Amino acid sequence: MKYIAIDLGLKRIGLAYSPDAKMVTPLDAVERKNRNQAAGDVKKVIEEWDADAVVVGIPMGGSSEDEMRRRVAHFMNLVDFKGEVFYQDESNTSVEAEEMMKGQMRYKRDGRVDSISAMIILERFLRAVKQP
Repeated sequence: MKYIAIDLGLKRIGLAYSPDAKMVTPLDAVERKNRNQAAGDVKKVIEEWDADAVVVGIPMGGSSEDEMRRRVAHFMNLVDFKGEVFYQDESNTSVEAEEMMKGQMRYKRDGRVDSISAMIILERFLRAVKQP
């Protein structure tokens, strides 16, 4: 199965890809100008990489989980993706992504951290569903 992971943000949408549920690589982030443009750009990426399923990071637990699920469902409705959509806890993924990038280059707001966050989300999901 081929997966695309999404780290949905207000300014950028981080993306990552797994062709085989083993290897995960970050993709270029989508700059978000408005909801429809962002959904269209994400749809193009999903189609380009021929993804079977999408894994979306959301904060699990707490009072905001239901609201985030609603927002994500609305966004994915705009994307018009027909495959399966899974949710994965995104807690601390941005912090982990920034730690991974430390020392490599000056921190830029170019979407790299967002896509590394998406990569971490997808790695967590794949570890959770891996059968022994």
